[in-house]
Amino acid sequence: MQQLAGPAPLDAALQLKIHELMLTTRLLEERLIRMYKQGDGFFWIGGPGEEAFNIPLGLLARKGQGLDHDYLHLHYRSTGTLLAMGADPIDSLRQMKNTATDPYSGGRNFAGHSSMRKWNVVPITSPIEVQYSIAPGTAMAQKRANSKGITIVQGGDAGTAEGDFATCLVWSSRPGAELPVLMLVTNNGWGISTPASTQHGEKYIADRGKAFGIRTKVINGNDAEETYHELQEAMDYVRNERKPFLLEAQVSRLYGHSSASGANFAKHEVDCLADFEQKLIDRGLRTQSQMDEMREQITQGLLEASRRVVEEPQPEGSTVWDHVFAPRNHVKEGL
Repeated sequence: MQQLAGPAPLDAALQLKIHELMLTTRLLEERLIRMYKQGDGFFWIGGPGEEAFNIPLGLLARKGQGLDHDYLHLHYRSTGTLLAMGADPIDSLRQMKNTATDPYSGGRNFAGHSSMRKWNVVPITSPIEVQYSIAPGTAMAQKRANSKGITIVQGGDAGTAEGDFATCLVWSSRPGAELPVLMLVTNNGWGISTPASTQHGEKYIADRGKAFGIRTKVINGNDAEETYHELQEAMDYVRNERKPFLLEAQVSRLYGHSSASGANFAKHEVDCLADFEQKLIDRGLRTQSQMDEMREQITQGLLEASRRVVEEPQPEGSTVWDHVFAPRNHVKEGL
């Protein structure tokens, strides 16, 4: 039997960039977990194990503000995507500590709940998968404006049981009114503590898109190079055809669902970072000692950043009414 060739290697400089971002993301998540366990945060949830998918997504997104750029409706495991787009890791530490300097929510939300208007990153919410019913709105606006921007929406496998996911399938695929939506499902095989194998009758979540005439694909999200190529192809399709695409990526969950489940390392899961580092060693692009030195430098930098963050001010009580949708007098009067 002829063996299928794997994904083509990326440019060497791009491989090294992806590695540095994957390593930074992993070490940032581990620092956030330590902050939570040390009492410098109330809750942790993140994406260790999804770096090989999230980093290429952030690198490929057309970032900017307005309809000509991509809108990103992400979820709380998307830290790597933000870092790949250029976010400063210290801002994730600030959100964990709920400092007034947190640029995403002003200290009003917890880890992984980013919001960046300048890059069209729509506020990430705790209720799962609501982003799937919001995404068609930005896609409609992009279609009406004849822009080249697309809408990217991402969630997990368990959340696809929500009606919001079906809403996105319906509204993005209406004949003659198809929308430029790239629907992403990062499937780590678990819904908190419930195995996906006991919940899904279909073989692949992506198969659901076929009934709506949506182009679909299932990929190995633990392979950074495969992910980069497949995301690039899917984005090109949505950008040029102005039609939806449903991409399912098989990924790992290395530290459990969240701090609620202990946030302990899962040794039985595939570690995409370790696999990618071995590729770099085999290809002669980085040595183990070089990667060890990088790890030490990034770890020390994050430690020093966390020490600065815990000394930064908390939000003043007088700002409680800032950043709310309704006018202050309406909120106070219960109107």
